[in-house]
Amino acid sequence: MKKLSDAAHKLEGQRMFQILSRAMELERQGKEILHFELGDPDFNTPENIVEAAIKALKNGDTHYAPSSGLMELKEAAADVTLKSRGFRPKPEQLLVCPGANVMIYYAAACVVNPGDEVIVPDPGFVSYFSILKFLGIKIVRIYLHEENEFRLNPDDVKKAITPKTRMIIINSPSNPTGAVMTEDEIREIYDIAEQHDLYLLSDEIYARMIYADTTTRHHSPSRYDHCRERTIIVNGFSKSYAMTGWRLGVATGPAEVISKMGLLLETTTSCVSPFIQRAGIEALRGSQKPIVDMVQEFRKRRDTIVEGLNSIPGVTCLKPKGAFYVFPNIKKTGLSSEEFTELMLAKAGVALAPGPIFGEHGEGYVRLCYANSIETISKAIERMRVVLD
Repeated sequence: MKKLSDAAHKLEGQRMFQILSRAMELERQGKEILHFELGDPDFNTPENIVEAAIKALKNGDTHYAPSSGLMELKEAAADVTLKSRGFRPKPEQLLVCPGANVMIYYAAACVVNPGDEVIVPDPGFVSYFSILKFLGIKIVRIYLHEENEFRLNPDDVKKAITPKTRMIIINSPSNPTGAVMTEDEIREIYDIAEQHDLYLLSDEIYARMIYADTTTRHHSPSRYDHCRERTIIVNGFSKSYAMTGWRLGVATGPAEVISKMGLLLETTTSCVSPFIQRAGIEALRGSQKPIVDMVQEFRKRRDTIVEGLNSIPGVTCLKPKGAFYVFPNIKKTGLSSEEFTELMLAKAGVALAPGPIFGEHGEGYVRLCYANSIETISKAIERMRVVLD
């Protein structure tokens, strides 16, 4: 009998998609399910972006593109980086990728050897753990604490450094907690990486999604080295431009790292479709009003869901400062995260994600993505309350 590779047995995927599949099966059986499990904006991609892709398709822009990306998209991304982060990366520092998720794989595969260590926030994005495990890289977890608003503590990072550490991953605003790191915390993490000559992978996919009712701003470690020495920015169009299905992102990093990541992309994917890249150019160059409007609406939804969750017996929830997730504490319900999730899906028809899929320190929490209407959020809260009463 043929056997699978050792690496194949390490694959875990993204559990949220597995929850979605189960929820959709219940829908096929006739049950109404309210979806809070997957981080997918419920807004349509802005019309000007869609039209740019249609125009490119009609113009025959359907062939291979340069594997590292169209120069026009790189130039647009460099312009945005100059405005948002204070430096203009060179074209050789930019790589157009099929979404931001795969950048984590490309970066880790190109700068970390099997058996080496990568420091990862826990709870954190599920793909960090899945990718590193698949590559045979040791995961060093830094537990995030509710008392600290789930922000990564630089002192904890400092204590975790060993001679085998090769990379630190940070994610601000965070998935799954919505936490936003302070400027001082980002600077301290960068200083630690510089002192130990480590790569710093900064997942900034939610950088545009910080709420105006706080004094919080997005801070990137790239301001300290302009992505020339150690900082690798993971960013994409999925969340802020409601383009999850388009699979488009731009990585920024040291030229030698980007070059190797580009060869890996060339080997596995060839290139990103040029008509999709044309849509990305329009997203960056065109009106940003739809994005501003979306973020304002997400803020209203955040306020609604946080207030609602805090009204449910046994549930408490911090108000996140960014992204579109809440990470409520459900410990006082007496249920485990899995039990709570199962109960809500089976009895309330509310699909959400158990905390432990985001790391060992996620027990006692669940994640809800509030990329949903206020009406649906209110309905979900009421259903959850009824089930727990």
